[in-house]
Amino acid sequence: MATGTKLMTIEEYLRYDDGTDKRYELVNGELVEMPPESDRNARIALFLLAKLLPIVSIELIRNKTEIVVSGSRATTRYPDLMVLTDELADALQDAPRSTITLDMPPPALVVEVVSAGKENENRDYRYKRAEYAARGIAEYWIVDPIQAKVTVLQRVEGLYEESIYRGEQEIASPLFPQLKLTAAQVLQP
Repeated sequence: MATGTKLMTIEEYLRYDDGTDKRYELVNGELVEMPPESDRNARIALFLLAKLLPIVSIELIRNKTEIVVSGSRATTRYPDLMVLTDELADALQDAPRSTITLDMPPPALVVEVVSAGKENENRDYRYKRAEYAARGIAEYWIVDPIQAKVTVLQRVEGLYEESIYRGEQEIASPLFPQLKLTAAQVLQP
């Protein structure tokens, strides 16, 4: 739901503070309040975080970090989970807030858990797919508990190539081949 009609720049958004604990994304310059995550989506993100910890340093895993993405107008996103590169973790270390700006390198992996509703599906499957590819993110997972599938997108020559996993199919992560998980395990934590 939109909270106003005045379009903001990234700079204005990064300075914005309404004095509440509300979380916002900036979508094409418009401030959009983000609803709380469902319990299922939060459990899925935590499950993946726990599975990544044995193979990725905790310093590289984020779940409350936003990212500025390219677009015709200013846009930020709050992925459910990210794995940073060492270079990006260093760049964020002294940042005033946990925001990956356009002058920073992209994360290695972004995971989005789809929430119910057509608008959410369009956001995760269409808009974020294009935004994350343009931002140079090497791997993007769309975990969809509604359609019972996990889509792994690998960036090849600027575009994503997708692999879809369901049920007991083992997910193949190009960045993390040692991660041994089935779609069913991810969808039913």
